[in-house]
Amino acid sequence: MGTQSQTQHPPQGFKTFRVIAKKQESAVITSFALAATDGVSNLHFRPGQFLIVRLPLDCGTTTLRNYSLSGDANDPTRVRISVKREPAPFDKPELPPGQGSGHLHDRVHVGDLLEIAGPTGTFVLDEESPRPVVLFSGGVGLTPMVSMLHQLSLNSARQVYFIHACESGVVHAFRDEVLTLASSRPGINVHFCYRNPDSDDYANETFHSEGLISKETLQGLLPLDDYDVYLCGPRLFMQANWRLLRDLGISKKRINYEFFGPATILEEDEVMLAKPPTPVLSEPNALIETNVQTLTVEFLPSGTRMAWDQNCQSLLDLAEQAGLTPPFNCRAGLCNTCQATLREGSVEYFETPLDTPENGSILLCCTRPTSPVTVEFRQ
Repeated sequence: MGTQSQTQHPPQGFKTFRVIAKKQESAVITSFALAATDGVSNLHFRPGQFLIVRLPLDCGTTTLRNYSLSGDANDPTRVRISVKREPAPFDKPELPPGQGSGHLHDRVHVGDLLEIAGPTGTFVLDEESPRPVVLFSGGVGLTPMVSMLHQLSLNSARQVYFIHACESGVVHAFRDEVLTLASSRPGINVHFCYRNPDSDDYANETFHSEGLISKETLQGLLPLDDYDVYLCGPRLFMQANWRLLRDLGISKKRINYEFFGPATILEEDEVMLAKPPTPVLSEPNALIETNVQTLTVEFLPSGTRMAWDQNCQSLLDLAEQAGLTPPFNCRAGLCNTCQATLREGSVEYFETPLDTPENGSILLCCTRPTSPVTVEFRQ
């Protein structure tokens, strides 16, 4: 199978780091360079890993967000995260824009302190492999790829193909940095694809192809070989380019990806073993034709009721099995994005969250029911 990032818990507790530099990389992405407040502590990470940042909100609470490390892992005295300002969802414009990214972009400046945990994550560069490397990203998905490119340019002679797709030059971050790293040694090939280049992009020749990445584009860029592929980007980008890579004959076990979602979303070409569907109870008093010990789960505000499926790892998995789309991010109890309100019943945590929610809230990604439960998604 292809390799999905499986998040690992960082060392417990948060550390305080100071922002020592802030740089706008594009119209939507800003980088923050961080150093330990004691001036001597180092933070060692592997290219591809991320930090968990705890941020204060206006209401007096805090929120946790994950941000990939985008800098050079060879310099542990300072680390860099690069953050995209998240707008309101395009399909739900009534919702607010991203709280975490907005706070960092607008309110965090050089000299300010941030609480961080980590590094963590196993979407990391395999530095022992002799195979050529494809670093393939879309949008802000390039941040871990830049860190990997730093490492490959300094400590490897492997062939590298850095392929990045974005909307236009206005939102293209790290262009000059990537080109500088590529020029540092032979064997690093760069290709930028702009979906909608503007007049400045044409005039300055800042991209190599336009529209969407196609099979023909990849065939022209990648000689026949046995690659290690690293894939990261928005959901639609991931789905389309997973299929393109597979169509080129690249083995799933060679495609490593950072994707906060079910692996089956990408691996649609797999023949899944059929299993009986979990019964969905459309009526509140519907009977379940199983033994009386069967647990039921009701999801609000939709009112969907289901029998608990022992094959599901978590309440989040069960909700997705029912066709629901609760918010989530890390799926490992690190970011609190999947926080929901427990209206009735009881649950157990099979993984201890990094920051356990209070006041009747639970994390869907790392809980299971221990009695019939009703949970309400956050809007």
